[in-house]
Amino acid sequence: DPTIEDFYRKEIEVDNSPCVLEILDTAGTEQFASMRDLYIKNGQGFVVVYSLTNHQTFQDIKTMKELITRVKGSERVPILLVGNKVDLEHQREVPTIEGNTLAQLWGCPFIEASAKNRTNVNEVFAEIVREMNFSPEKEKKSYCCCTVL
Repeated sequence: DPTIEDFYRKEIEVDNSPCVLEILDTAGTEQFASMRDLYIKNGQGFVVVYSLTNHQTFQDIKTMKELITRVKGSERVPILLVGNKVDLEHQREVPTIEGNTLAQLWGCPFIEASAKNRTNVNEVFAEIVREMNFSPEKEKKSYCCCTVL
């Protein structure tokens, strides 16, 4: 079942550096649309997730990317594109090539994962941290922040 809105703190080590992620999982729900711009404005990195088993979710994330770009303005926005539910290969509606192509268009990394069986989940968090650390404007802070939409 999709989440409504959850907040997590996750301590991880990426490339031998400790990091604390503050993760807001909005699941893209319209229920929190009034707060979404604020979440985006304050977010430092974005993991944009769609379901490999539902092509409509792949279409919907394009609107989310446009919203992130609009709210963040001209600043570089660390984004990671994730195709979820790789464990349901027999129900796949979105080919890997479509995810790769969109990630290239957005200029961001792409990972296929499974939250259910935790395939590539740690890699997702490590990769968004790398994207956030790559940002030349990012000040060195003791905390990283990742907003999962």
